[in-house]
Amino acid sequence: MRGKGSQKPEARSQNRKARIRTSLLPSGFWLLASGFLLLATVAVAYPQQPQNFDNVEINILPVQGNVYMIVGAGGNMTMQVGDQGILLVDTQFPQLSSKVLAAIRKISNKPIRYIINTHFHPDHTGGNENLRKAGSTIAGGNFAGNIRDAGEGAAIVAHENVLNRLSAPAGGQAPTPTGGWPTDTYFSGQKDIFFNGEAVQLIHQPAAHTDGDSLVFFRRSDVISAGDIFVTSGYPYFDLQSGGSINGVVDALNRIIVLAVPADKQEGGTYIIPGHGRLCDEADVVEYRDMITIIRDRVQDMIKKGMTLEQVKAARPTRDYDPRYGATTGPRTTDMFVEAVYRSLSAKK
Repeated sequence: MRGKGSQKPEARSQNRKARIRTSLLPSGFWLLASGFLLLATVAVAYPQQPQNFDNVEINILPVQGNVYMIVGAGGNMTMQVGDQGILLVDTQFPQLSSKVLAAIRKISNKPIRYIINTHFHPDHTGGNENLRKAGSTIAGGNFAGNIRDAGEGAAIVAHENVLNRLSAPAGGQAPTPTGGWPTDTYFSGQKDIFFNGEAVQLIHQPAAHTDGDSLVFFRRSDVISAGDIFVTSGYPYFDLQSGGSINGVVDALNRIIVLAVPADKQEGGTYIIPGHGRLCDEADVVEYRDMITIIRDRVQDMIKKGMTLEQVKAARPTRDYDPRYGATTGPRTTDMFVEAVYRSLSAKK
């Protein structure tokens, strides 16, 4: 019997990764969904931005319940729709806000009430200000100076470390515009919102991708929005300069696995929307967690043997996973991943 910590045969894994249950999709949508998943896989932009936003298409994929996945450039977005309005998780780049809003309006004309940020990186928060202005809050509390401002703009919710990093100068650059800052933060382990008849939980994962990561769990729809804690497009990127760590990523993936419940034969059940890449289920997260854990333990063993960073790189601790996750060019190469793991484990940051 397969447990949550075991691996499945590779052939079955690849078959599972190539499909999503057709029962989730409206009639005639399956071929379009396949294209959306392909786009989601290639639309990776960690610190970099596409050169031409005019050519970026925004596509919306129904997941289950009243939750949708929005794919464009930068990080994947999540959308919950209901009678009370719209809740968004992350906002992609500011240059795409009008396209994102137009795509949302094809699903619902309800006001945007909440924007949740999974972390502070600009490919997930760049559109905060624009999309906030397109919405309105249910209750006052995010206004300054005049009660007439109380209903203007959606509430932006995040862990307080997201606000700290968006509002502070970094690397000689000015802080982001105040209109994109969170208006409601939490600092304990969890924040709960009840919206559109559904419990939505923000669960802080410390020292994972950054120090301000939140998993967003839609309990009735049974969907988890993972942000960049979990991606399918390559090795994980954890921002050492912003409090990230390899062990924090493993811990966060284990939290997703605890929350997720698979359906028949490990297919379906709880769905996970990654920060970059295609829609997944619990078994995908298990395999990703296992891969990261194996590489972490290999590097940790090399460090204990006194190997230098260059010696660890030369030993290629990722070689058996490189055909699937490796990269020699682009913003996040395999070499950069190995170096980040080494520095995280040796505390040489």
